[in-house]
Amino acid sequence: MNVSRASWRNTTHDWAGGVDEEHLADIRRRPGEFAPGGVAHLVLEVVAYAADEAESRGGGRCAVVLHPDGSVEVTDDGRGTDTRLDEHGRPVKKPIMATRDLRFFDHPGARTLPDGHPRRGMSVVAALSEWLVHTNRRLNGSWTRRYEHGLPLSDLEPIAGDGTTGTGVRFLPRADLRAAAPVTVADPASRAWPHLSVEVHDRRG
Repeated sequence: MNVSRASWRNTTHDWAGGVDEEHLADIRRRPGEFAPGGVAHLVLEVVAYAADEAESRGGGRCAVVLHPDGSVEVTDDGRGTDTRLDEHGRPVKKPIMATRDLRFFDHPGARTLPDGHPRRGMSVVAALSEWLVHTNRRLNGSWTRRYEHGLPLSDLEPIAGDGTTGTGVRFLPRADLRAAAPVTVADPASRAWPHLSVEVHDRRG
């Protein structure tokens, strides 16, 4: 039975909101604060969600691919981002890209990532990327959506299922962030998130 999204319980994000433009703009104004160290921090923000999923399931895998165009792709084998049907039968995904993570944002005691900096959430990655493509595969359907500077360009676009579940995020960080320190992920991630197996594939040549 489909029910109003206003009745859905908020855990990590506010289901009633779709896009928080001021929140995204604030992140874009302060890249040094929200992405210290550049791209490497953004990658850890994404991998942290895969680690959450792996911990809840007793284990999981994640692949990080560094592409020649400067984009980074992170995929996992979890259940996929929570997606529900509202009272009109329309699919609604948890707004992880364009709204604040209620667990971490504006909380001084929020947990840190393996680089020692605070975890803020996926909205940081979306806001500080020229573009981001979120691909989601769940048992109840698969879809994709593209964002630019954190703002969605379309509704959810259905894609064919392939018999798997999981989340894929490919993003091109802003040029100023790409010019920062080299990307390193696997070693600190494996120590911080023992339930998650992380593989890094560098295709930059």
